[in-house]
Amino acid sequence: MAAIGFLEVHGYGTAMHAMDQACKAAEVSIEGIDVNNPLLGDGARIPIIVQVKFSGNVSNVRAALDAAHKAARLYNDEHEIKTHFIANAAESLQPLIARGKVVKKC
Repeated sequence: MAAIGFLEVHGYGTAMHAMDQACKAAEVSIEGIDVNNPLLGDGARIPIIVQVKFSGNVSNVRAALDAAHKAARLYNDEHEIKTHFIANAAESLQPLIARGKVVKKC
Protein backbone atom coordinates (compact mmCIF):
# COMPACT_ATOMS: atom_id res chain seq x y z
CA MET A 1 0.00 0.00 0.00
CA ALA A 2 1.47 3.35 -0.95
CA ALA A 3 -0.75 6.15 0.36
CA ILE A 4 -3.85 6.39 2.54
CA GLY A 5 -6.30 9.25 2.76
CA PHE A 6 -8.98 9.82 5.36
CA LEU A 7 -12.04 11.98 4.92
CA GLU A 8 -14.43 12.71 7.77
CA VAL A 9 -17.73 14.48 7.13
CA HIS A 10 -21.12 14.96 8.72
CA GLY A 11 -23.88 13.00 6.98
CA TYR A 12 -24.03 9.73 5.06
CA GLY A 13 -25.30 11.44 1.91
CA THR A 14 -22.42 13.88 2.08
CA ALA A 15 -19.98 10.99 2.38
CA MET A 16 -21.55 9.18 -0.58
CA HIS A 17 -21.32 12.28 -2.78
CA ALA A 18 -17.74 12.93 -1.67
CA MET A 19 -16.74 9.30 -2.39
CA ASP A 20 -18.32 9.50 -5.83
CA GLN A 21 -16.42 12.67 -6.68
CA ALA A 22 -13.17 11.28 -5.27
CA CYS A 23 -13.42 8.13 -7.38
CA LYS A 24 -14.24 10.16 -10.49
CA ALA A 25 -11.26 12.47 -9.89
CA ALA A 26 -8.59 9.83 -9.31
CA GLU A 27 -7.88 6.13 -9.35
CA VAL A 28 -8.30 5.18 -5.68
CA SER A 29 -9.85 2.33 -3.75
CA ILE A 30 -12.27 2.83 -0.90
CA GLU A 31 -10.82 0.65 1.82
CA GLY A 32 -13.31 1.24 4.57
CA ILE A 33 -16.16 3.32 5.89
CA ASP A 34 -16.84 3.98 9.53
CA VAL A 35 -19.58 5.93 11.30
CA ASN A 36 -19.72 7.65 14.66
CA ASN A 37 -21.98 9.99 16.58
CA PRO A 38 -20.98 13.64 16.75
CA LEU A 39 -20.18 15.25 20.08
CA LEU A 40 -23.68 16.75 20.31
CA GLY A 41 -25.34 13.43 19.47
CA ASP A 42 -28.92 13.80 18.23
CA GLY A 43 -28.70 17.51 18.97
CA ALA A 44 -26.18 18.03 16.18
CA ARG A 45 -27.27 19.67 12.93
CA ILE A 46 -26.37 16.41 11.15
CA PRO A 47 -26.33 13.57 13.72
CA ILE A 48 -23.81 11.22 12.07
CA ILE A 49 -20.11 11.45 11.26
CA VAL A 50 -18.78 9.28 8.43
CA GLN A 51 -15.10 8.50 7.89
CA VAL A 52 -13.99 7.19 4.49
CA LYS A 53 -10.58 5.59 3.95
CA PHE A 54 -8.98 5.73 0.48
CA SER A 55 -5.83 4.09 -0.84
CA GLY A 56 -3.79 4.49 -4.00
CA ASN A 57 -0.64 6.18 -5.17
CA VAL A 58 0.35 9.49 -3.61
CA SER A 59 -0.89 11.81 -6.35
CA ASN A 60 -4.18 9.95 -6.79
CA VAL A 61 -4.98 9.95 -3.07
CA ARG A 62 -4.21 13.67 -2.85
CA ALA A 63 -6.44 14.38 -5.86
CA ALA A 64 -9.22 12.21 -4.43
CA LEU A 65 -9.07 13.99 -1.07
CA ASP A 66 -9.17 17.39 -2.78
CA ALA A 67 -12.22 16.38 -4.83
CA ALA A 68 -13.94 14.82 -1.82
CA HIS A 69 -13.31 17.91 0.30
CA LYS A 70 -14.72 20.17 -2.40
CA ALA A 71 -17.82 17.99 -2.71
CA ALA A 72 -18.34 17.88 1.06
CA ARG A 73 -18.25 21.70 1.23
CA LEU A 74 -21.60 21.71 -0.58
CA TYR A 75 -23.22 20.20 2.53
CA ASN A 76 -20.86 20.74 5.48
CA ASP A 77 -19.26 23.78 7.04
CA GLU A 78 -15.47 23.85 6.80
CA HIS A 79 -15.01 22.90 10.47
CA GLU A 80 -17.12 19.75 9.92
CA ILE A 81 -14.74 18.35 7.28
CA LYS A 82 -11.48 16.69 8.23
CA THR A 83 -8.89 15.13 5.95
CA HIS A 84 -5.67 13.35 6.72
CA PHE A 85 -3.04 11.98 4.37
CA ILE A 86 -0.36 9.33 4.93
CA ALA A 87 2.07 9.26 2.00
CA ASN A 88 3.79 5.97 2.77
CA ALA A 89 1.67 3.73 4.97
CA ALA A 90 3.08 0.58 6.53
CA GLU A 91 1.60 -2.67 5.20
CA SER A 92 0.76 -3.63 8.79
CA LEU A 93 -1.91 -0.88 8.78
CA GLN A 94 -3.96 -2.61 6.06
CA PRO A 95 -6.07 -4.76 8.42
CA LEU A 96 -6.93 -1.68 10.49
CA ILE A 97 -7.83 0.47 7.50
CA ALA A 98 -10.47 -1.98 6.31
CA ARG A 99 -12.14 -2.17 9.72
CA GLY A 100 -15.27 -0.19 10.36
CA LYS A 101 -18.96 -0.42 11.00
CA VAL A 102 -19.70 -0.65 7.27
CA VAL A 103 -18.47 -4.02 6.05
CA LYS A 104 -17.72 -4.95 2.43
CA LYS A 105 -19.55 -8.09 1.32
CA CYS A 106 -17.21 -9.88 -1.07
